Amino acid sequence: MDKTLLIPLTYLSLVFLPLLAGFVLLFLPNRVKIKSFGRSLTLTISGLTFVLAILIFVLGQCKSTRSVIPVDWSVLQIEIGNLKLDLLLSAKPLGAFILMFAMGFGLLITLYSLKSIGPMAKRVNEYYGAILLTIGGSAGILLSNHLLFLLIFWEIVTVSLYLLITTGGKGSNFAATKSFAMIGASDAAFLLGIMMVWVHSGTLVISDISLAATSTLPIIAFLLLMTAAITKAGALPLHTWLPASGEYAPVSVMALLPAAIDKLLRIYLLVIVVRGMFELNSGALSVILAVIGAATIIIAAMTAIVQHNIKKLLAYSAISQVGYMVLGIATGTAVGLAGAVFHMLNNAICKCCLFLSAGSVEQATGTADMDKLGGLGRKMPLTFAAFFIAAMSVSGIPPFNGFVSKWMVYQGIIQMGTEQTGSAAKLWPVWLLAAVFGSALTLAYSVKIIHSVFLSRLPSNFGDVKEVSLPMRVPVLVLASLCVLFGVFYRQVLEWFIYPALNIEPGTAIFGTWDSILATSLILIGIALGLVILLVGLLARKVREVPTWTCGEVQTNEQMIIPGTHFYKTVSSMGGLKQLYAGQEKGHFDLYNQGGRVGLALTEFLRWLHSGVLPMYLTWVTLGLLVILFVVCKIW
Repeated sequence: MDKTLLIPLTYLSLVFLPLLAGFVLLFLPNRVKIKSFGRSLTLTISGLTFVLAILIFVLGQCKSTRSVIPVDWSVLQIEIGNLKLDLLLSAKPLGAFILMFAMGFGLLITLYSLKSIGPMAKRVNEYYGAILLTIGGSAGILLSNHLLFLLIFWEIVTVSLYLLITTGGKGSNFAATKSFAMIGASDAAFLLGIMMVWVHSGTLVISDISLAATSTLPIIAFLLLMTAAITKAGALPLHTWLPASGEYAPVSVMALLPAAIDKLLRIYLLVIVVRGMFELNSGALSVILAVIGAATIIIAAMTAIVQHNIKKLLAYSAISQVGYMVLGIATGTAVGLAGAVFHMLNNAICKCCLFLSAGSVEQATGTADMDKLGGLGRKMPLTFAAFFIAAMSVSGIPPFNGFVSKWMVYQGIIQMGTEQTGSAAKLWPVWLLAAVFGSALTLAYSVKIIHSVFLSRLPSNFGDVKEVSLPMRVPVLVLASLCVLFGVFYRQVLEWFIYPALNIEPGTAIFGTWDSILATSLILIGIALGLVILLVGLLARKVREVPTWTCGEVQTNEQMIIPGTHFYKTVSSMGGLKQLYAGQEKGHFDLYNQGGRVGLALTEFLRWLHSGVLPMYLTWVTLGLLVILFVVCKIW
């Protein structure tokens, strides 16, 4: 085969093969044989796209192939005056690195879904079709070097998200509609932003755009594109679609899009907007990014800490972690940016593992309500181990991967304060306090979940619960292993993936010392000594087990269960916080709800205007003519 054809064929297969297959699956009937065909087809294509993504990444990294095999490919679609619409696909280092992991998540979720269909049983082909559309659309986003085609692929992923959420059964239609409305509004902002970019720069080719955000039009364009990115990533204040989806959508959907691929795509967009397309010379824009990041960390974590539904809690946790990525980008430092991208990857791994583990619990017990769960650590030890590792990682506990990326974000904030003079740099203690306090809150609600689900007393009706099937266990264990490996061997991850993607010189983006291998060894030695002491203590004396009793009366197992959801109940009753939590539950801070109320009020006003009385219409016509004469024509 001609080497010059290798990349175009790879690009086309990676993007359009899953799109075409997914589109066909959407319209196939849900019969038994066709369902099996849909599963097999999705697993095969998701595996193939993962292999092709690895091939693209390796070819991009290998210097010997760069001069022989082109990494860019384009075909002219439409030309209208100065506007050229090229299907321009390009494997830039950042996009190729994220592409490989995004396709890997697609394969893991497909494997997990083979045995975790649940409420999607009646719409299996639609579910798998939407999975393939998500995979193909994501590949298109990460390979597109043209803003308009990037938006087209972006819309495909948005529609796929809507379809996937609706497969969740009761209540999922509301969540899907809310998600589609909010993300659709952000897509409108995205379209308006790229129109402004084209007017100001004369091109829509991403690699050719470089705008100084100093005048009105570029600043507005930046704010519009930033709004699109943070809405899809789930940052405040445009985040409320994500908890609604988390409560009703299947966990595999949450693990695939909001927890994993969505985070990769949205932060990817924010990085290329901040670092590639615009030059942020305005201190106010950096402050806006930093405020969004810090507020997202604290507010989402404070909301997560009082949740009772494990999926909804994890949804708020996913929102909170976006704040670290936005804050790292806002620092404008090499270590902060590298930390943000590394945390993007780490959080996708951790959150995907947490959602899939929660899905395993729900599959085995039939509920996601933490008040009804408990004691599953003995019944589901592998799920418990994976969940514990991912929870500690996202909390920033060494030696797991989440610690390293958060540590780099902290360093970026400190470096911003010591080396920069802008408005955002002067407030660096505020950003650092928010980031560190957010990690403490993350650990708090992680402990709450672990106790509520795995460590408290086992309810009597869960006596027969056991581990889920192998296809559901494998993705969870793979992700938990990555949490450990990416934490212990973080230098290799940074040098292989993060630094080349951001064009950062290896070794220059981190200051300070963190010997992860030594720290891991000491931690393992400490755990081993603790187990030895515990074993010696148990063997040294006999332990007599007796039933729990109070005042001579033996208590039933159910009476002795203490729900872990009450750990932080006093937080929601504190003065000031009580009112905020109540307002949050009623939707007072939900822009979707408030926008709906404004729309209803406007509708009622228009109904009042259209009364059907002729004199009323003549009055409005007269007033309109007067406005035109005095304001537009300026006859006064």
